[in-house]
Amino acid sequence: MTTPFYTGGCQCGAVRFHVEGALGDASVCHCRMCQKASGNFYLPLVSVRQAKLTWTRGAPKRFRSSNHGYRGFCGDCGTPLTYEAPDGVALTIAAFDDPAGIAPRIQWGIEAKLPYVDAISGLPGEETMADQDAASFLADLVSYQHPDHDTDAWPPEREP
Repeated sequence: MTTPFYTGGCQCGAVRFHVEGALGDASVCHCRMCQKASGNFYLPLVSVRQAKLTWTRGAPKRFRSSNHGYRGFCGDCGTPLTYEAPDGVALTIAAFDDPAGIAPRIQWGIEAKLPYVDAISGLPGEETMADQDAASFLADLVSYQHPDHDTDAWPPEREP
């Protein structure tokens, strides 16, 4: 039997991680601390307490968000990476290189759930290039975001 293996990291590539072993529970948290920590409506997280987490490039900076918890983030680009509590470490699902296979199974903190969150999936949707006001700069956009796979070094010497 093959041991599951996952990789991920921040947007700029200064912090990268590997997780070896089965991931735990995946969830979204609507609590106000998670909203603020992610700058979003909720924070998708997955427990890694039963697996081996290794920081392979850099390490997160940490903010003590409560008397029981820390939030890990990239000190260069600000990407949220961890929620650390007495019961273990959870990683932000979107920080994984392949987040599509890590589906949340429960919602926490629903007392702080924003009233319009459930209606978002019903909003009209458009592809990025359909925004005619932004299409002119999107047409020649060059991303400096780290790719969704490990690299020997980052950034490449030819890029800023």
